[in-house]
Amino acid sequence: MNILRLAFAGALFLAGTAMAQAADFITIQLKDGPVVIELNDKAPKHAERIKALAAAGEYDNVAFHRVIEGFMAQTGDVQYGDMADGYQAQAAGTGGSSQPDLPAEFSDVPFERGTVGMARAQDPNSANSQFFIMFAPGDFLNGQYTVVGKVVSGMENVDKIKRGDDANNGSVTDPDRMVKVTVGK
Repeated sequence: MNILRLAFAGALFLAGTAMAQAADFITIQLKDGPVVIELNDKAPKHAERIKALAAAGEYDNVAFHRVIEGFMAQTGDVQYGDMADGYQAQAAGTGGSSQPDLPAEFSDVPFERGTVGMARAQDPNSANSQFFIMFAPGDFLNGQYTVVGKVVSGMENVDKIKRGDDANNGSVTDPDRMVKVTVGK
């Protein structure tokens, strides 16, 4: 009987570990294929917010409203950026979610190609739902913005996101979108 209990406990442990590992990732389906992002433990409140919004389907069809060549692609405005439900091109990038803003979780993780950071207003404690994926290193962001994760596969799909107008701070006309965002790989 003890062997059976031990086997059952081991199975529960492995299942819990697998679920915890799956929960440390989100997958963004883009028009050109999937992008898997590993969320880090240095920004647990931000990671939980992204997972909750993804699990609720809030990120589905949300535009990449600001995309700057050689810098980053920004998305995540669930209030004004949903291209299937209430998209407002002029307001995209100014909204958030129905949840309160988050306190900054700055870390020593550098902004490199593939780093995922939380977008915010001038107030360091104003991140909500928007995030950006780096095309190239951005050392000037280090310690100024919350790093929430890193692309672990599919960066070639991020590279294909439609770029915005340099003269208009990267604003994108007829932008690409996150087709579907799920928790896990």
